[in-house]
Amino acid sequence: MTFDKTEAKVVKAAFLPPALAKRLDETCTLADWDLLNETERKAAAEDARVLAVNGESIVTADFIAQFPKLQLIADFGVGYDGIDVAAAQARGIAVTNTPGVLTDDVADMAMGLLLATSRQIVEAQRFIERGDWAKGGFTWTKKVSGGKLGIAGMGRIGQAIARRAAGFEMEISYTDRQAIPGLPYTFVGDLATLASEVDFLIMCVNGGEKTRALVDAEILKALGPEGILINIARGTVIDETALIAALDAGIIAGAGLDVFECEPDVPSALHGRPNVVVTPHMASATHATRKAMGDLVFENIAAHFSGQPLKTPVNPY
Repeated sequence: MTFDKTEAKVVKAAFLPPALAKRLDETCTLADWDLLNETERKAAAEDARVLAVNGESIVTADFIAQFPKLQLIADFGVGYDGIDVAAAQARGIAVTNTPGVLTDDVADMAMGLLLATSRQIVEAQRFIERGDWAKGGFTWTKKVSGGKLGIAGMGRIGQAIARRAAGFEMEISYTDRQAIPGLPYTFVGDLATLASEVDFLIMCVNGGEKTRALVDAEILKALGPEGILINIARGTVIDETALIAALDAGIIAGAGLDVFECEPDVPSALHGRPNVVVTPHMASATHATRKAMGDLVFENIAAHFSGQPLKTPVNPY
């Protein structure tokens, strides 16, 4: 794919991996929004054809309106709930993301959190480091193999988690907007029922207002005192206040969390608990996957400027 660098005007409005930013700078006319003053921002916005953002970006209708010639919003991430896609569509602006390439890493992380939380692996390391082993053995923990796993959101990542869980001989059920033909797992019509029937509940749903606080006090109560919650979706899908209250009261057994409502701020009430494992939104953060994500962002931008079909459009032309 070839295109004219002088016409390929891109504004980078969020953190992108250095290799991707360098590639865009070499092939396009690139402006870094965070490094521009107000006058420079106005000039860059006037000419920009592409806006490059990431999965944590908040791209509002008002922000989009600053770019009169904008044609594409390229998202470095699978999640695009922070982008006002409807506002973009109303302007005929395409949106792309990076699905598929991060599926395996996120599914791996979900299983890692499930194992680490249920077997209290992080707390076991603290136990050794405190010198407590000399005083006696570590507490017994929760078995994973053969357990009942519920998955909320059976898209690419949910299905990849299910395939991994099958290797642990887990009994797998799921909920989604509707049953998915051909899947060998039990469909459950609502989240509360699913939570009440499983030992482990993994959240794989999309973010956004439709799923905000989807896991509330009612769902946590349904999951119960032996249940473990895992979230590799979006922090907004869990009511964190309700989660902390449930952990305090022993309403659920534990939680493994890679995402949080107000990142990078993680409530201190989630720190230092033996039955809680927290990681810094790193599920897709492997060298191989971040490179593949960057390649896909570039391919979408190059396709746009070359007049070719977009690789992964959220709202196709």
